[in-house]
This record gives sequence, structure tokens and C-alpha cells, in this order.
Amino acid sequence: MRQQYDSSTPPVAFSLADAFTLRSALDALGGVRGLDTIDLACGHGGTTRMLASGGARRTVGVDSCPERIRRARESGAPVEYVLLEDAAGVTELGRFDLATAVYLFNQAHDRTALHAMFRAVRAGLRPGGRLLAIVPNPGAFPYADWSPYGISVVERAPGGDAPLLRARLETDPPVPFECREWAHADFAEAAADAGFATVSWQPTRTPPACATRDETYWARYRTAPVGSLMNCVA
Repeated sequence: MRQQYDSSTPPVAFSLADAFTLRSALDALGGVRGLDTIDLACGHGGTTRMLASGGARRTVGVDSCPERIRRARESGAPVEYVLLEDAAGVTELGRFDLATAVYLFNQAHDRTALHAMFRAVRAGLRPGGRLLAIVPNPGAFPYADWSPYGISVVERAPGGDAPLLRARLETDPPVPFECREWAHADFAEAAADAGFATVSWQPTRTPPACATRDETYWARYRTAPVGSLMNCVA
């Protein structure tokens, strides 16, 4: 999801809400000035640049797609972009105070892969370091209609360790994608197994209303948002 909606111009509404949620959480924690930060599944580097512009001492963006890394580097921001095929390689980049991950963990195809992702992230954090992850909310399909906010789920296929969701981004043209519908309890279990000391959840926050997206529009979205913020402390 992250890698796909990064290419949307202008950004689809749910991604604006995710970015606002993450930015608000970072502000509440005192910002990133002087921290070593890493953005996992960085896509075209939107979150990565936000960390760098906030005064992080070091900012690294990691993605598995060469084209996304190439486009991220074109921004010219003071960021290290690294191509990694597997999250396990994060430990080779040093230790960090903060990791961000927007729609990374729902890409795990089974429980073993999910736990391995969290272990790799935890291994790359210093004691007391923090993971802020935007993860999908399960159970909305077929009850919630996300199409006005930029995403449609077209099929939920049971099987494996978590159901497979087939969906599309409502961009021009639409972009199909797939991900796993993990429960929040599955994410929390994987985080605890990886050695995170605390796991907490924060609801989606939405940007201020404007002429094109008024408060009624955002209030309806907040009743069944696409994602939530997972806050894990090492």
C-alpha cells in the first residue's frame, strides 16, 4: 500500500490522514531533532524527508524497489537511501533511535515472516528506541466504504495465517494491490516476541478541514479509518 499510494498526485485522502497522524505523534514526543532515524518501506521518501526536515541527526530511507529508491534520491534531501531486499538487512545499517514504517507489516505473507520483520526492526533500535508504524485496521470489509478516501477493497480471501485482501487505489488510473489482513493482536504479539517492552495504539487523526475536504468528510472517515498508529518502545 505505501509503495503504491506514494505515486499518487495529489496524495489520496487516507494517506494525508496517515501522514498527519504520524506527524502529530512525533510532535507530541518532542520531535526528532538530534535522533538517528530510519524509515522502512520508504517508497518515494515522503516520511523520510519529514524526518530529515525535523532535524534528525541521521535519516535513512529503506525500500526494496530500485525505482522507488531512484525517485526518492531525486529530491536532493539530506537522506541516505538504501535498497534492501529483506528487512533483516536493517541491522547492517547501524542502530537507530526511531524507526517509522507505513504499511510495511501487512505485507508479511505468513506469521513467520511477520515476526521476522519485527525482530529485524527491534534489532536495529537502541535500548529505549521507538517504532511508529501505520498498520491497517482489520475487519472493515465489506462494511466500510473507503472509496471516497482513495482505496477500495474488492475481495477478502480467507486462508493462510491471515486473510488476503485484494484491493485497488482509486487513482487515475486505478492501481491494484494485495496485502494480508492481520489483526492488531497479531502485530502486538509479533512486537512483544521481538522484545519490544511496550506496545500502544493511537487512532487516526485527520488534517484540518478545507474547501475540498470539509469536516463532515473527515468525520465520516474517522468512524472507520484505513489505518491506526502502532507505538512500540524497545
